[in-house]
Amino acid sequence: MDLISRIADVIIPVFLIVAIGYGYARRQAPDLSTFNRIALDVLAPLLVYSALAARDFHLVEYSRLLLGATVLIFGAGLLAWPLARAIGAQTRTLVPVVMFNNCGNMGLPLALLAFGPEHFGAAVALFAVSNLLHFSIGARITSVRARTRDLLVSPLMIGTVLGFASALTGVRPPDAILSGLALLGNAMLPMLLFALGVRLTALTRSGFALGLVGAVARPLIGLAIGIPLAWALGLEGVDRGQLLLFAALPPAVVQFMLADRYHQEPEKVAAMVMLGNALALIFIPLALALGL
Repeated sequence: MDLISRIADVIIPVFLIVAIGYGYARRQAPDLSTFNRIALDVLAPLLVYSALAARDFHLVEYSRLLLGATVLIFGAGLLAWPLARAIGAQTRTLVPVVMFNNCGNMGLPLALLAFGPEHFGAAVALFAVSNLLHFSIGARITSVRARTRDLLVSPLMIGTVLGFASALTGVRPPDAILSGLALLGNAMLPMLLFALGVRLTALTRSGFALGLVGAVARPLIGLAIGIPLAWALGLEGVDRGQLLLFAALPPAVVQFMLADRYHQEPEKVAAMVMLGNALALIFIPLALALGL
């Protein structure tokens, strides 16, 4: 019962905010374009930088965890490739959906609630590594026309590089300035969940069958790799829990944005993303039960 209570304490606040966003969008149909731009250009870079540059974040302590996340991402891609061919799906549509998870919208708030603020830097580091790979290799998998340079010089990537540099060198702004940056960056967490709820109203029956395959394959393949990988890397305690939560997260919302930008079957990717985030009600408690 104690484990069930702990999982409920993590899950309920997250999905409550998602539900509020969904209910509001059903009535008001808000335009999130301005918020999306602010989130990507201001809030996300500040969140990543302030977490990585914090004095209590030591990059070396999380080296095995970050290695595990990198192996998991590439391993998921290798398994998704034959799956796409077996079901007749385009590899450029399915593979990046299975490789990259929603470690921003859903992963960060879940990690904060599950493992506490003292371990939040590790979740941000996972988010940063995933984004570096997503906006470089992931974009190229989605389309040969993707201009990786444009993605890598975005404010989020600059904030990530500066954050890792601060973590490695110990050079950081004064505490008062860093606290201000963190305060503004942390505002992104509840708003990401609210925005996710708004996006769920766009779920349609178009591409439902393939959407279900991608939605289920992402966490199942992730856990199939993540569980033995955590053992192989000797991860224990919170680090093991972080990797398993990362492995079970649904498809990344940003992958829909890339698919839409490069006209890579965006309606099918949208179905995978939306269904995957809805099915997180099943897979996230499973991952927390394994990791807590």
